[in-house]
Amino acid sequence: MLKVENINVYYDKIHAIKDVSFEVHQGEVVALIGANGAGKTTTLHTITGLIRPRSGAISYVAVEKDKTGNEKEVTYDLTKMPPHKMVSKGLAHVPEGRRIFLQMTVLENLEMGAFCKGKASKADLDDIFERFPRLYERKKQIAGTLSGGEQQMLAMGRALMSHPSLLMLDEPSMGLSPLLVEQIFDIIAELHKAGTTILLVEQNAEMALQIADRAYVLESGRIVMTGTGKQLAASEEIRKAYLGG
Repeated sequence: MLKVENINVYYDKIHAIKDVSFEVHQGEVVALIGANGAGKTTTLHTITGLIRPRSGAISYVAVEKDKTGNEKEVTYDLTKMPPHKMVSKGLAHVPEGRRIFLQMTVLENLEMGAFCKGKASKADLDDIFERFPRLYERKKQIAGTLSGGEQQMLAMGRALMSHPSLLMLDEPSMGLSPLLVEQIFDIIAELHKAGTTILLVEQNAEMALQIADRAYVLESGRIVMTGTGKQLAASEEIRKAYLGG
């Protein structure tokens, strides 16, 4: 579904991302783990077009209907696509820090998530409120007054309103209490079980590896290790570096 090939990203003269390559297959949860500053968020921003790579390729395969109503696969070059057009192709990005519309209500934030599809439908809103009952209780509340966990749920709900084929989550556990972290990861696991493909960027390696089908380890802008979630969780090197073992 997503293929990143040898991307290189610079901030002026600083070489931030160095020949990074990885793939996300349909139906997977793929995690990018690493310490703060390893390049995880920069990699995600490069995929979603907020940063342009100096070299390398990023391709995304979407399933679309042709004029006769038959489904077909269409491959897009994301390095040449404006970020706002990616949403209509099935990509959704839940950014680090949530970036919800603080002065809008919960309901208005969710409606904004459906902007590329037209008007938010009652069925879509009902689905989000079923997944996130807390949002239903606070649907008329100003988003800026929500707790950190509630804001994270809102950011995820807003992204889901666009019916993404690939959901990209950037540090969903950041700043949350251990109990809320568990709740957020339970929700991610439920979304995966329902068929959503997920690319998870996460500093909490322990939680990420528990739900990841495959994972990549970033250090100083390079991928230094890859494997299944279970393989990396059992790795002595990973345990010492990221899991406190």
